[in-house]
Amino acid sequence: MNIAVIFAGGQGNRLNYHSRPKQFFEFRGKPIVVYTIEVFQHIQEVDAIVVVCLEDWIPYLRRQVEKYDLNKVIDIVPGGSKGQDSIYHGLVCAKQHYPEDSMVLIHDGVRPLAMEKTIIECIEVAKEKGNCIVCVPAMETIVTKKADGSLEVPDRNSVLIARAPQCFVLKDVLEAHQKALAEDRHDFVDTCSMMNHYGYELHTILGTIENIKITTPADYFMFKAIIESREESAVFGF
Repeated sequence: MNIAVIFAGGQGNRLNYHSRPKQFFEFRGKPIVVYTIEVFQHIQEVDAIVVVCLEDWIPYLRRQVEKYDLNKVIDIVPGGSKGQDSIYHGLVCAKQHYPEDSMVLIHDGVRPLAMEKTIIECIEVAKEKGNCIVCVPAMETIVTKKADGSLEVPDRNSVLIARAPQCFVLKDVLEAHQKALAEDRHDFVDTCSMMNHYGYELHTILGTIENIKITTPADYFMFKAIIESREESAVFGF
C-alpha cells in the first residue's frame, strides 16, 4: 500500500493572514491544502491519504473533503505542538489501517504543486531502495556556518535542497520517530533529517523547481501564477 501523510498543522504566521492558518488560505474559493490533497487523490498509485490538521479546523477540513469528493482521505487527525509530532500522529494513524511494510509519502499541506510524475518516481525508488527524498539542485551559493563562527562554502554542484514528498517504509519511519520520542527530541526540521540522524542511508530523486512550499506572500503569488500558467498550457497546448 502507498499512503500519503499530509501534515497541515501549522499556523502560518509568515503569510500575514491572521484570520486563518496558511493551509486554509484560499485561491478561487478553494483552500491550499485541498489543492495539495487533490494531487494525491488523482494519482492511481496512491491508495490512501491521512491528513494531520489543527484540531480546531478538523470539522472545516472534513466538510472540504466531502465537498471536493476526496474519497481517498481515510482520516483527519489532530496535529502536535511541533511539525515532527504532527507527522508522528499521521504515521500512527496509517499504522492503524495498513501493514508496516506499506510505503508512506510524507508531504507538506502547503506544497500543492508537486507533479504526478515525481510522486510516482519517488514511490518506485523507495520500493527499490527503502526510501526516497525528492530534492532540487541548489540554484544559488550555499554558505554553512561552523560552531566556531567561521564560514564554509561547499561546491554548489554537490548540494541538493530537500523538498517533498519524502517516502519511507512505514515500519522504518515509525521506529525513527519512537527513538526520537524516547530521547525527548522534537527538533528535527524534517523526516529525512531524522532518518539520517538514526543511521538510514538516504536516496534521492530530482523534482521540479516549482514544487514550492507556500510560506510567504511571495510564495502565494508564485503559486497563483503557476496554476494559471498550467491552465493556459492545457488550453493552448504549449
